[in-house]
Amino acid sequence: MTAPEAVRWPIQPAAPAQAPALAAIHAACFSEREAWGAAAIGLQLAMPGAFGFVAGDAGMILARIAADEAEVLTLAVLPEARRHGGGRALLAAVMAEARRRGAASLTLEVAIDNIAARTLYERADFTQIGRRNRYYADGADALVLRAVL
Repeated sequence: MTAPEAVRWPIQPAAPAQAPALAAIHAACFSEREAWGAAAIGLQLAMPGAFGFVAGDAGMILARIAADEAEVLTLAVLPEARRHGGGRALLAAVMAEARRRGAASLTLEVAIDNIAARTLYERADFTQIGRRNRYYADGADALVLRAVL
């Protein structure tokens, strides 16, 4: 990450107490059927092995680790803040933290029609390892991606 990116996107660990703010970001990024509420986000962050990061007030990412495998649970950047490095910075933070915690790989699902997210993950060296048909509430398929850490 370049110095200007680091200033624009101050990445901080997420805490359960931030769940309402994280839920607001999530709601602005996903349909009503797919958005997670504050209670769900708080529960996610309280799970063993779970962690997350926030990028100022414009983005968030949640992940968890079990054994030596990590999984991105969700990544959201406000529409008006996209294409400025926030998603990349959040993903890099999760990858570094997962590696630090002993994970050997990081997996995630992404909607097959979400070209921007797929490009982000491809640039971070994720490769497709599977596909989940009709995975999302709107009926879209998900690609299952993995990066070796």
